[in-house]
Amino acid sequence: MTVTTSTPYSRDLGDELRRLRQRFTGLRGRALAIQLGWDPSKVSNIEHGKVRASEIDLVQYLTVCGQDIDAIEAFRDRYYNAFDTCFAQVPGNLRTLAMTESMATKITSFDVLQPPVLLQTKSYAQQLIAESAFNAPEEVDRFVDLRMERQTVLRRPFRPECLFFVHEIALQLRVGDAKLMEDQYLRLLFNTHVLRIVPAHFRSIATHDKCTLYEFDKASPVTYSESDTAQVFAQNDLSVNRARRLFERLDAISLDPDQSKDKLMEYVRALRAAKPVLQRS
Repeated sequence: MTVTTSTPYSRDLGDELRRLRQRFTGLRGRALAIQLGWDPSKVSNIEHGKVRASEIDLVQYLTVCGQDIDAIEAFRDRYYNAFDTCFAQVPGNLRTLAMTESMATKITSFDVLQPPVLLQTKSYAQQLIAESAFNAPEEVDRFVDLRMERQTVLRRPFRPECLFFVHEIALQLRVGDAKLMEDQYLRLLFNTHVLRIVPAHFRSIATHDKCTLYEFDKASPVTYSESDTAQVFAQNDLSVNRARRLFERLDAISLDPDQSKDKLMEYVRALRAAKPVLQRS
């Protein structure tokens, strides 16, 4: 067992081990440790992704949980890169992302083409996901439900401190009909205490990829970015420092909360007056 810096993926896989223990053994962590001849803290640290379990540790743990050789080999292959400070996942795997959001004490994000996922209405998310060339029709409802479930993090008594930077381009692109867009504008309008709009005339900043910085009480900060083909988590100093510089720049050029509210009202009034909004290509 090797002590190292935990990562979003190590915490995710550690939690997967915990769920296997509960499902297949019914034992508490201490009881499992006794059965394995381990110190109880070892089980806790592995399940929280704080330490790297050795290959022998994994075999012993998973065998007690009733896993066969194929399952053990598959888990070991995934676990091999669990502590990498930069790793990528396929877009459909949202468990690591949801767990990262759930653990974060502070979330700062920037997006050019759409409102923050955590502030999207269900209708907007459904239309957006349905329009994607990468989502099969039968997957749309599942992805929408997952997106809505992720939003519960903002309704908790001790929710993370959030700040969402959104480029005005995201307000201009039409998704669905006018009613759908108005509802989305109103959702943003009621959340301007955590929202800052980047004016449309700041065009060069729109070339930046969307980016999120997650910060934690007892873990290293993590940056997250995504495309249609990959989700990338990074917690090395270079990635985190670049994200911080981006957000410092955005803070300097963005509208303040009151100005952001006024800007959103402009778009609401334009819709109600039947003025055109740019159509998403």
